[in-house]
Amino acid sequence: MSTPDLSTRQLRAFAALAEQRNFTRAAQTCHLSQPAFSALIRTLEETLGARLFDRDTRSVQLTPEGRLFEASARRLLDDMQGAVGELADHVERRKGRVSVAALPSLAAGWLPGILAEFMKAWPGITVELHDALSDACIAQLRSHQADFALAASGAGAASASDLRGSKLCSDGFHLVCQKDHPLAKVPKLTARQLAPWPFIQMARNSSVRQSLDAALHPLRLNAVFEVEHLATVMGLVEAGVGISVVPALTLFHFRRETLVTRPLPVPGLTRTIYLVQRREGSLSVAAQTLHDLIVERMGALRFE
Repeated sequence: MSTPDLSTRQLRAFAALAEQRNFTRAAQTCHLSQPAFSALIRTLEETLGARLFDRDTRSVQLTPEGRLFEASARRLLDDMQGAVGELADHVERRKGRVSVAALPSLAAGWLPGILAEFMKAWPGITVELHDALSDACIAQLRSHQADFALAASGAGAASASDLRGSKLCSDGFHLVCQKDHPLAKVPKLTARQLAPWPFIQMARNSSVRQSLDAALHPLRLNAVFEVEHLATVMGLVEAGVGISVVPALTLFHFRRETLVTRPLPVPGLTRTIYLVQRREGSLSVAAQTLHDLIVERMGALRFE
């Protein structure tokens, strides 16, 4: 036997009549004329194949089948109301969840201010932040751990069948060295001037290292350390172990009185940041709102 199709209007009419025990009052509760209300009850009984109410000139009473149906009908109405309310909360951004994967240089420097602004505007939305290198950001996006990613591998993602990347900004590079280092006062920096000096490299799988290697090839730097974290680069440079070259978006790590940062105008030495999404499916209302805010705020900034 197939399950009968019941409408919310029928269930509400049934609940109203079960409560009021009077057709006129129940019709008024449902904002219907009495003939239209009676037709709803009659159609419901026909659909269910059972008489739900005993009617006489003095009263309306639930039949045994009506009493059996009442609890289920009210539960269905409560579930429907809850489902509609839950959806409305997400649409109106009173509730929700958004997960972002971002490069550490963004997650620690520029992005927190945007997240704070978003969370103040929409306090009911839970925000997750995964700080990781580009490849890991893309992996989290593909595994649906992140709604979108801020990464430096968007060019490759743009050609992937399952992802699409849009350019967010371009990031210039800077020399970082001690304040009394000879390179701190060179009138015009060139890549070749870096070669003799002990150099602190980032890990080979980092977007910083990949951008640097591509732009300086075939120049070989005098690498003395290869490290994973920019905070480590800062500590080694501050200690006088070597110099380094880092993107503008990471310069907050190097704001020290003992250090100097200088733009390094080498052709092609830029790092492009992309906003990467899955091609299939749309973002939730919460994720789309944060996505749009990031694009808007990043569009107002320029990094040299």
